[in-house]
Amino acid sequence: MTTFSFRLTAGAAALASSTWALAQTAATPPLVTSGNEPITQMNTIVVTPTRTAEPLGDTLGDNSVIDREELDKLPNGTLGSALERQHAIGIVDYGGPQTTTTMSIRGTNSNQSLVLIDGMRINNGTTGLPPLNAIPLDSVDHIEIVRGASSSLYGADAIGGVVNVITRQDTDRPFSAYANAGVGTYATTQYDAGFSGAANGWSYSAYGGYGQSAGFTSTNKANYYYDPNANSYYRSNVGGQLGYNWAAGQTLTLQTLQSEVNGGYANGTPYFNNRGIQQLSNNTITSKNVLNDNWTSTLRAGYTYDNYQTITAGPDLVPGAPPDGKQHFTTNQNQYIWQNDFKLSSTQGFSLAFERLEQYVSGNLSDSGYPITNYVDYQQTSRYTNSILGIYRGNWGSQSVQASLRDDNNSQYGNFVTGSLTYGYDFTREWKGSVAGNTGYRAPNFNELYWPITPYFVGNPLLQPETSRNIEASLRYTTDKTTLGLTVYRNQINNLIVNTPLVATDPNSPYAPTNIGNALITGMTLTGSQQWRSTRIRGSFDWMNPRDADTGALLPQRAQATVKLAVDQNIDELKLTGEWLMVSARSDSMTGEMMGAYALLNLFASYPIYKDTEIQLRWNNVFNKSYTIVQGYNTIGSNVFVNLAMRM
Repeated sequence: MTTFSFRLTAGAAALASSTWALAQTAATPPLVTSGNEPITQMNTIVVTPTRTAEPLGDTLGDNSVIDREELDKLPNGTLGSALERQHAIGIVDYGGPQTTTTMSIRGTNSNQSLVLIDGMRINNGTTGLPPLNAIPLDSVDHIEIVRGASSSLYGADAIGGVVNVITRQDTDRPFSAYANAGVGTYATTQYDAGFSGAANGWSYSAYGGYGQSAGFTSTNKANYYYDPNANSYYRSNVGGQLGYNWAAGQTLTLQTLQSEVNGGYANGTPYFNNRGIQQLSNNTITSKNVLNDNWTSTLRAGYTYDNYQTITAGPDLVPGAPPDGKQHFTTNQNQYIWQNDFKLSSTQGFSLAFERLEQYVSGNLSDSGYPITNYVDYQQTSRYTNSILGIYRGNWGSQSVQASLRDDNNSQYGNFVTGSLTYGYDFTREWKGSVAGNTGYRAPNFNELYWPITPYFVGNPLLQPETSRNIEASLRYTTDKTTLGLTVYRNQINNLIVNTPLVATDPNSPYAPTNIGNALITGMTLTGSQQWRSTRIRGSFDWMNPRDADTGALLPQRAQATVKLAVDQNIDELKLTGEWLMVSARSDSMTGEMMGAYALLNLFASYPIYKDTEIQLRWNNVFNKSYTIVQGYNTIGSNVFVNLAMRM
């Protein structure tokens, strides 16, 4: 078996798919604060919870936004580090920001949650994972998060929830620009810049960035692939938007994001400068047309390219390696959406949408043969899904309802119907509650279906999709200075894809994914924030009970308790933030060993040194805590990054 092929496909996706294979865009209004005023997002406009623009405070369910102000507190940060600070979300990487990064929303796997860029899906077809490490924060305007099954809104894979990354928007104001330049621990540097504006019916934005780091040693001696050398990385991105309002209510917009991460990874002996190169290209054209006072039509076409390539020593040094030492896994996705939003009355609306998703995959897959290793492509390299969905939204005084129904016709599996019904009630102006029931599903990825037989793993073309039933209830309290939230949920996931021995009685049998598992995830989330003059405290507590419904065993890599706290303090023009993260013990996905609880302290400070320029400092893992997320992989120690930020 070649070390890299198994590790970087079956192995790197093990947490997400092997152990328990369990919009449109709208500009966000800026949050105006003087430093002494409360910071609230309740009037922030979002699109992901309903697929139409509305204030966040009016949405039903557990939804939130990471705005640009929060992202600016993460100079040199990653999408994973931004999401990790949000309640009910866990992040795992394999030894640094350049490596495969997986996400868990409410205890589900990474391939059971859907990630969008500007409303277009980017979960790939080979592993089912979104390329989180390839989405640069400097390209992001804000991030919208919907927790809970959302397949009736967005189709397959949205069992745990949806993360919609909204890239930097065109604006309705004159020219503005920004630039950042920073340096930090491990010889890390990061530079990015951009501009935006509008004039004479045209709106535009452009951005780009480049960063690199010498990195740290990503593995330890508990890892079979241990390599004592540091794993460096290089990353770059460029993107932007161009819009034209050619008549009142008629807008045509082009969007693009091109990103690449070139990172080192450990592959054991012989020690070699092994590289994993993740490339992401996301391109969209949108025509939004207000046809009359009650009907808005939005037509979108998108193309996404996701390519992951490994470069390692050739067969002269590594028996069974590809002839040129290169292996790749590629997904091309064409997406077409036609959404029609109808205003039925001042308090009721209905949306009807038609979608088509085309997925094409390719790869050179190793059969791990010895002494001759063969490399083949997937047995089947394409599939498509045609969808129709309807969404109803209405409110009558203190009562609100949202209902959605979707039919996905998959070329491999036929029709899947999912639905959602949410009821909300405003007890007072401050207190709001909601209850919801929804269903979801996940289609098997191409690795699970078509991986060639090896001594260790083999695909199963007879797999059926996973399904889920989720119920939840939420209670919210909101004032100008205080927010409180409580959400309880129960997610039953059936027909789970679990890796089991192909021959149960043979201890050396290869493993194959099989639909035999069931999981029950119950949980509770408490959130809150409080503003006192120039001080703000915010935080969350997540308790979760993620179990194998058949055996009662805890699911791996899930913490039953997580606490996230932050304090923001303004002292005149000096802004300070302290963050504390506590994660309880978890079991490792591969070995089953328990990994100890840990707590981390991070600090951030910014101070204006000129009218349009400020100096920022971020110090992560202040006490240099040693902890484990995945057995055999190191986590980053205490590190500092200093950034010069210019805005005009």
